[in-house]
Amino acid sequence: MNLRHSLSRLALFGLFATLAACSILPESETLRIYLLPTTPTPQQASTPALQHALRINTPQASRILSSQRIAVVPQGNQISAYQGARWSDAAPVLLRDRLIEAFQRDGRMPSVSNEDINLYADLSLHSDLRAFQTVYVDDKPVVVITLDARLVNRNDQHTLANHRFEVRQPSADPSVESVVEAFGKASDQLSGEILEWTLSHARTLQ
Repeated sequence: MNLRHSLSRLALFGLFATLAACSILPESETLRIYLLPTTPTPQQASTPALQHALRINTPQASRILSSQRIAVVPQGNQISAYQGARWSDAAPVLLRDRLIEAFQRDGRMPSVSNEDINLYADLSLHSDLRAFQTVYVDDKPVVVITLDARLVNRNDQHTLANHRFEVRQPSADPSVESVVEAFGKASDQLSGEILEWTLSHARTLQ
């Protein structure tokens, strides 16, 4: 009798434990990790046109834009993120690396680095990332990237120029895959504009 009672209690305890595990432990979210797409461009073969070394610092950003979440503003001032999707790195880091890649491919500056590498630099590019998100215009998704850039002469810490860059790139459809492609195109366009702007002001130091 005691043995049967003990077995019954053991079975009941096992059942409660199973139910508790089902109710307490949430199902893990399946995440899709996205790289920032790029459009391949031929690398410049010419020798550098400028002798200045450039340091590109990671843009400063708000908490939500500094994360790996892919931000979206579905309506008004409500900012959210695409569920189950993440960038491969924080958005400011992705944009910084895209800028460095653009300068390196262009080849008109002999050295381009970031703040994590202790290399000499004549100029530094500082920036604030104001927008890196999808907004809806007439119920259609549009990627918006807004960057306030500041080019500084590191020899005397003098600001050579300030400029706000803003790029808008429509997405083919509302899917995350299409939105990510639009982010890639917008980032490439922004990088090209910042590259030419930086070179034009760097020439004044020649």
